[in-house]
Amino acid sequence: MSLLKQLFLAICLFLLVAFTGSFVTGLEASRTQMIAQLRSHAQDAATALGLSLTPHIDDPAMVELMVSSIFDSGYFSSIRVLQVEDGKVLVERQMTPGSDAVPGWFAHLVDLDPEGGEALVMRGWEQAARVEVVSHPQFALARLWDSALGSLSWLLLCGLLSAALGGWLLRMQLRPLDNMVRQAEAISRREFLSLPQVPRTPELRRVVLAMNQMADKLRSLFAEEAARSETLRGEAYQDSLTGLANRRQLDIRLNAQLIAGEQNASGYLLLLRINDLAGLNQRLGAARSDELIRTIAELLRRQAARHDHSDWLAARMRGGDFALLAPGLSTGEADALAAALSKECENLRDTGASDCVPVATLGLTLFQPGESEQQLLTRADQALAQAEQRPDRPWERVDAYEAGGGRDQHEWHQWLDEALQQSKLQLYFQPVVRSADRSAILQHKVLARLLDPQGKAIPAGLFLPWIARLGWSARLDQLMLEHALDHVRRHRQPLGLSLAGATLHDQVSMALILHTLREHPQAAELLTLELDERSLPPPEQLQPLCQSIRETGFRIALQHFGGRFSLIGNLTHLGLAYLKIDGSYIRGLDKEADKRVFIEAIRRTTHSIDLPLIAEMVENEGEAQALRELGIHGVMGRLIGAPAPWPQG
Repeated sequence: MSLLKQLFLAICLFLLVAFTGSFVTGLEASRTQMIAQLRSHAQDAATALGLSLTPHIDDPAMVELMVSSIFDSGYFSSIRVLQVEDGKVLVERQMTPGSDAVPGWFAHLVDLDPEGGEALVMRGWEQAARVEVVSHPQFALARLWDSALGSLSWLLLCGLLSAALGGWLLRMQLRPLDNMVRQAEAISRREFLSLPQVPRTPELRRVVLAMNQMADKLRSLFAEEAARSETLRGEAYQDSLTGLANRRQLDIRLNAQLIAGEQNASGYLLLLRINDLAGLNQRLGAARSDELIRTIAELLRRQAARHDHSDWLAARMRGGDFALLAPGLSTGEADALAAALSKECENLRDTGASDCVPVATLGLTLFQPGESEQQLLTRADQALAQAEQRPDRPWERVDAYEAGGGRDQHEWHQWLDEALQQSKLQLYFQPVVRSADRSAILQHKVLARLLDPQGKAIPAGLFLPWIARLGWSARLDQLMLEHALDHVRRHRQPLGLSLAGATLHDQVSMALILHTLREHPQAAELLTLELDERSLPPPEQLQPLCQSIRETGFRIALQHFGGRFSLIGNLTHLGLAYLKIDGSYIRGLDKEADKRVFIEAIRRTTHSIDLPLIAEMVENEGEAQALRELGIHGVMGRLIGAPAPWPQG
């Protein structure tokens, strides 16, 4: 029971005790007074009647008349006139009056007995008769009943007003406790909030100040740990001159992209080389050469952002050599990109450069998941070498096969539109288990297959780039959400479902997603929505978005984490259920010390806010053992289990 309810009940109990005590005390005092009044009333009537009968004691008719007159004028139980010598009754009147206005239980509770009085009737100096008068408590009971009702009404009114006013005052005084509860709940969700309003009550004021101090301290510790980890990541995977990824980061992402995974798509690798960088350095100086390098790096960064592919990666390999990893890029788009970059590089031509030599040369080649990195880089170097031989067109493309699986854009459009409209979707599930105990399943990751006209399930890595290119990511997410909710309803198993970045940026699509979630509150504890770290909205939009999802009762998480490590400073405001580390940092973890240091930095930072970590794309026992030693909470990947349909039965 809440403190407010306890205090409210205590006030009500106190009022009840006070009312009962006041009522009993008042009733007893009134009863004593009424007994005295009844006795006095009987005695006064007896005395008056005795005096009145003295002249007429020998006249029976007059005696009876006077007795009847007195009896009928008051509340008497009986009046008797008796002879003194032998006690013979001369006149007697009796009546048992009742009152319907007074309940029997009240009369029994008050217990007012009739009171009597006596007087002598004289005949000269002799005692002729005795008058006995017994008063009935009828009128006293009626007065006590009316007094009790009035007292009860007044005390009840005072009690209700006191309870209402006391409850309001308590609620006002205890409102800081509600704020502290919300603050504690926020801290449990890894949101370190401080209360801006400090209560005036000294006791509550000290508690609020202590809670704010604790939240500030936790926020400060987490920010320091995040900054330290971000510095570590920058030193390991970022080029200091341009801010782009370095060769090490490019190799990690390229290796991960070439794994034959469920969601890995084909695309293009573009190499860019600044021609005669050494000569430019001599003619223009190191500062001007560095400025040219930074400008070209910014061109690559802008191109990646312009094409809105969140998993693209721009990197500086060495000197004047750059690379752009572009999954999901079609052949026509690759040619257009190379031509645009070549033209923009030419616009940077300086007086120190030779007019007959292009500023930069570009080579690009198509890659497919499953091929080796060496084969890919060999083709890319071949394309770059061929481009260097053609000053008239400083870019070249060398492909070993066609992109798009043999379908053109019209065929992709027709097939995908039909599949989405007719809900030709099949869910595949990949287990996520505890790192320390692989028999303990944490959840299943939901993956999508679309069925082609022949009924064959097509992996997501083939159709997702076209889904994104056609602007249908929200349609696919809504369809997968409906299927996942239906699966949860039938099987009651925890699932993790990804939402595309395009869905998060579209207010209409998110409104539809939230509406669907609100209609299925029974699935809230079993379905977690996973947001891709590489396609998150800006922080000012991300926090309200996460809040809206949490208000439906469903949990949220981040997947593919690691590329934007600076985001870790905002994790305390998102209320995440867990964090999935990108598989590119997991591959070869048992053999590469720098990856191990990076994962340890993430674990140390997230451990301070009690945020579980799950490793993606675990491929061998060495990686699993290293993750277990690092204290990673959960693992998933082909070592644990490949995606498969849900078993029947």
